[in-house]
Amino acid sequence: ATTAPRIPPTRLALHHFDVNYSLQLRDLWPSVRAALLCEHKYGALLNNFSPVDHVTQELELLDATDFVSEALKKTVMQVETMTQAEMSPPLPASISSNIKCYTFPRGDITRFRPARPDALGLLDYYLMDAASLLPVLALNVQPDDFVLDLCAAPGGKTLTLLQTGVCAHLAANDVSVSRTKRLHQILHSYIPKEIRETVSVTSCDGRDWGQLEGGTFHKVLVDVPCTTDRHSVTEQDNNIFHRRRTKERQMLPMLQLQLLMAGILATKPRGEVVYSTCSLSPLQNEYVIERAVEIAETQFDISIHIEDLSHFRTLFQDTFSFFSDCRLGELVLPHLTANFGPMYFCKLRRM
Repeated sequence: ATTAPRIPPTRLALHHFDVNYSLQLRDLWPSVRAALLCEHKYGALLNNFSPVDHVTQELELLDATDFVSEALKKTVMQVETMTQAEMSPPLPASISSNIKCYTFPRGDITRFRPARPDALGLLDYYLMDAASLLPVLALNVQPDDFVLDLCAAPGGKTLTLLQTGVCAHLAANDVSVSRTKRLHQILHSYIPKEIRETVSVTSCDGRDWGQLEGGTFHKVLVDVPCTTDRHSVTEQDNNIFHRRRTKERQMLPMLQLQLLMAGILATKPRGEVVYSTCSLSPLQNEYVIERAVEIAETQFDISIHIEDLSHFRTLFQDTFSFFSDCRLGELVLPHLTANFGPMYFCKLRRM
């Protein structure tokens, strides 16, 4: 008997997304689809532990700008022109201005040069999807906060958390030992030894964290494993749409929910959790949030407040394309002129 032809996982992923995302995104899906299949855009996260003045001059000569400080400048200008009546309710809490990430303008597909070491051997910047900064900015780490990055590898968001310069202690965890090695490499390449010593790197199953260290952190980032939509339509290797990984893919929302619950239980009362994925799927995004809020209330008697992050849309609309119909949290859509994301993020406060 002849065996059925093997369909590559990238084709399976694209078919799955065509069926589901065309219903969710409607007229937006063709342009999002095209962007997912085109070259990914990057940002350069400056390493504050390396002398950065010459790097900022070099990047600005190339017409790149720090999208975080540009957004904050815009906010200051808006506040200065507002009347007292317009400022009620007051603007949301500020975001960390210590994080600096350079991007090229919309429509500009220039690539950044590879990172270079300084005199001490620390690399000058880290190339990453600039939308990956948004969950860290939403977490809004304050001086002396104890912070947990529950699913930390490969390390871009951990590195961003350290660039704030205000974490009293950072616990960076990932269940995968091999991915944790990559996290160690990144910390070694970017962070001085005395700062690295304030970071504890572990390889635990994140689902157990609530039992291990419950109620101890001011801020928790839960950047969960997901269908990694861009990777799934462009890379055959390590693709979650491979037939042998079907069960694993179907179980993702359950894993995501368990990880978010562990993150909620790890926070102190009044502490904050940011949940994030690099998927467009409501099953992995809003539905996980809704279910976690319900379980926290009914099974743990914990009241959760979902924070309004709509100001992020206004702040960063010049850099990213946001989905205006996201029910809870915010979703960055890939767009041909601003090909970042997808990136979903939602902020919860434990009452």
